[in-house]
Amino acid sequence: MEGADHSRKESGFKRRTRVDDALSILEDAIETRVDGCDTERVPLERADGRVLAEAVSAAVDVPHYERAAMDGYAVRAEDTFGASDRSPAVLSIDTGASDSDAPIEPNSARRVHTGSALPTGADAVVMIEHTERLEATGELEVLGAVGEGQNVAPVGEDVTADQHLYDPGHRLRPSDLGLLRSAGIQRPLVAHRPTVGVVPTGEELVNEDPAPGEVIETNGLTVSRLVERWGGEATYRNVVTDDPDALRVAIQRDLTKDVVVTSGGSSVGQRDLLPEVIDDLGEVLVHGVALKPGHPVCLGVVEGTPVLALPGYPVACIINAVQFLRPVLAWLQGTDPSPHPTTMARLERKIPSEPGTRTFARVSLESHDLTEAPASDDETPLEYRATPTRASGSGVLSSVALADGWVVVPEEREGIPEGETVAVECWES
Repeated sequence: MEGADHSRKESGFKRRTRVDDALSILEDAIETRVDGCDTERVPLERADGRVLAEAVSAAVDVPHYERAAMDGYAVRAEDTFGASDRSPAVLSIDTGASDSDAPIEPNSARRVHTGSALPTGADAVVMIEHTERLEATGELEVLGAVGEGQNVAPVGEDVTADQHLYDPGHRLRPSDLGLLRSAGIQRPLVAHRPTVGVVPTGEELVNEDPAPGEVIETNGLTVSRLVERWGGEATYRNVVTDDPDALRVAIQRDLTKDVVVTSGGSSVGQRDLLPEVIDDLGEVLVHGVALKPGHPVCLGVVEGTPVLALPGYPVACIINAVQFLRPVLAWLQGTDPSPHPTTMARLERKIPSEPGTRTFARVSLESHDLTEAPASDDETPLEYRATPTRASGSGVLSSVALADGWVVVPEEREGIPEGETVAVECWES
């Protein structure tokens, strides 16, 4: 092991895999786990954020009855023909029948409210503001004609029975849950939530009261919460020291999970033991990715379980989690990761980058008064300005936590100049 340590330190990373290539290799390695992944039926109250495992169609019409779309009076449209302000139609008011199944008589009107079932025989609703009640006679003046179906929501206006609603792979949102309930779906079939063992590593890590040379553990906390946000179930483990046997036991312990994620010990230094441990237990797919910060990431598979060894520097750990762990969790649920929300902004200071490396530059956003922007025929004024954070090191956690997002500089570019329009990825939104 000592000779291997020396060789690894001397050689460094001879080759760094492009981000897209690394993702493709990782996706290919877990395809068999996606096929036939576990599913379950859950009540709608617990379905928010879950991914559908089958196509869903409406079980009933919505609405399932003809209903009034306005407050007013249900009528037979033909009884209002020719009505106007000067020559209103005079109808008797049906006050005795509260049952919507009771037929409405010709030349009569029945009071209805928005959402009320339309009485049998009625085919229109006169808005209440277009009527006038004659207290002396108990009759109703209709001040304008209505056509058949006017101010009436027909059966199935919202959704018809058997109408296709969602495809497999759709991640349910709160509005979706309301639609499913109204359409008669109470327990949708969803992919199970991927389970993830989150293992922080490093003999210098402590949970509180650090002495000189010790560091508060943050990566495990951050990654485990990201797992939950991305639809998984995290088991946040205690810190494991830099010992090959201890690391081996920690990985093997969590092979019952869908994914194992470690932080720290993924580079090529003397204490970076995880790549060799993963290779001993299974297979290293990628070690070293062309992204910055965070190139010393190791992606592997052990007994069919993806093992992601993320760098120990907090910023590098977060960026790699977003780039690799987030897609894995989506794939294991039978879907693809959704694009990050973006904000277009004018770059206030240049961003340097290395050609061939995908760079993630943290930026803060500030709104800009568009009324102060000079008139221009060839460019639309931008509301936001993006300023790269001064602290750019991969160990400066505040450069992410206090930023509004990051600008991705693609591999083929050598930086982005000041003044260019950029897309700021708000990855935590």
